[in-house]
Amino acid sequence: MTNRPLDILNEALNKPVIARLKGGREFRGELKGYDIHMNLVLDNAEELKDGVSVKKYSSLVVRGDNIVYVSP
Repeated sequence: MTNRPLDILNEALNKPVIARLKGGREFRGELKGYDIHMNLVLDNAEELKDGVSVKKYSSLVVRGDNIVYVSP
């Protein structure tokens, strides 16, 4: 049986993920929560540019309509 996208996010809770946004921005952090719109809450997050951390956040909310992909 195939996993649905939200099932995969549920398995990734409390684990590190990378979220790529429209416009090329990327964020890495520990997935603490999500909703049906794929809005994400990341703790200990950092913004990445060319794979290098450029800014850190203690907690970050990423709007689901800006997400291109989430990689566990």
